[in-house]
Amino acid sequence: MSVSVADAIVTREGVDDERFQAAMLQDVSRTFALTIPELPRALRAVVGNGYLLCRIVDTIEDDPDLGYAEKRRFCTLFTNVVARRADPEEFARSLDAVLARAVPPAERLLVRETPRVIAIGDTFTAGQRKALETCVAIMADGMAEFQERKDPAGLPTLADMDRYCYHVAGVVGEMLTRLFCEYSPDIRRHEDRLMALAVSFGQTLQMTNILKDIWEDHKRGACWLPRDVFARHGFALADLDRGPGDAGFAQGLGELTDLARAHARRALEYILLIPREEAGIRNFCLWALGMAVLTLRKIDHRRNFSSGQEVKITRRSVKATVAVSRVSAGHDWLLRLLFALLAGAPRPSPRGV
Repeated sequence: MSVSVADAIVTREGVDDERFQAAMLQDVSRTFALTIPELPRALRAVVGNGYLLCRIVDTIEDDPDLGYAEKRRFCTLFTNVVARRADPEEFARSLDAVLARAVPPAERLLVRETPRVIAIGDTFTAGQRKALETCVAIMADGMAEFQERKDPAGLPTLADMDRYCYHVAGVVGEMLTRLFCEYSPDIRRHEDRLMALAVSFGQTLQMTNILKDIWEDHKRGACWLPRDVFARHGFALADLDRGPGDAGFAQGLGELTDLARAHARRALEYILLIPREEAGIRNFCLWALGMAVLTLRKIDHRRNFSSGQEVKITRRSVKATVAVSRVSAGHDWLLRLLFALLAGAPRPSPRGV
């Protein structure tokens, strides 16, 4: 069996916190392992720690064997751990003991290392810890709720999907905004506007994942699409198996893709409020947004896809996104032009934005 990056690092004595977190991120979230080093050094540790905390919540949500009541219990317990009201050692032992065998080894290792992840957080400022605690509390509560509501025939309405996206991604946008504002007085001047746009940033990324992963989620008995959107086009999500070849399904998918792109336009406005001098923060955001927009473009051009691999962007596209972002990050006009070329002209305003 191959040894993960994190396994190799964690088993060594005297490994500093920075290398520990970088190794864990490399194994559980390669995207953020790529983007977080772009941030100013003063933000890297706390943002990396925040993503590891969120990944632990994701591990609870994704476990195929845990029942709803157990997921709710562990989500609540983890919220208390992050708020320093419960013992991280006890949490790690009890969750590790019941995790399904199908849980990836890197995620299981992260659960076991919860005490260290929490201890790293003790070095942060009070404001940084509060931002992380708030994010985890909202995310854990929302994920537990939606696990109880999970239905292979989808969510009832678009508003329900919006709420789901908020709980699993919009809150991360809010967390990042709070951390950026504490870091920079210049960014803090735009805090109200940034907070208003942060949810759209998170929703762009989450909707992209939902659309890309439709068929993988379906195999696991989950569907995060809204029934009302597809019903307007004459398609019932209860019949999802015939979706790839159905015209009504394709039209519903197109409506959601347009909605995600509308959120992406708001996400671009979020990035443009970050001072041009903060190229690292801009690049951190631009890389995620660029990869989402490219994925949405592929989904829209191939609505009959039947696997996420068919619409996954290539490594070449990722490298191109990184290179173009580095060149254009300081030029607002160029970013607007590139976005227009990639996302296309806005169609009639989708519902919900």
